[in-house]
Amino acid sequence: MADARQIQLDELLNRPGTYFNPQTEILVVVDDSPELDAEIFNMEEFEGADWVQISDEVPIDEDRRDELLETFQVDYHASAPDADEEADMLEEDEQEVGSE
Repeated sequence: MADARQIQLDELLNRPGTYFNPQTEILVVVDDSPELDAEIFNMEEFEGADWVQISDEVPIDEDRRDELLETFQVDYHASAPDADEEADMLEEDEQEVGSE
């Protein structure tokens, strides 16, 4: 069963939330609340554009961002062994106890 937190790029762009790509280490925030005048994008300059860069600024509260990242790390810490690793660790412990 696929993890509900693993999202494909095409899905992420249509679903508000905060996303992180562990390979590229890029954080993406999708916010569907802003409203812009649609007439602006009827101009020939923007016609057919998929994306338009509004600003170089990052309009996100850095403290809240860090809090969200820390919460995720606590809930889904990557250092937790998976079932196979845990079984291997238990076998090693049993072998150490038996060899004493």
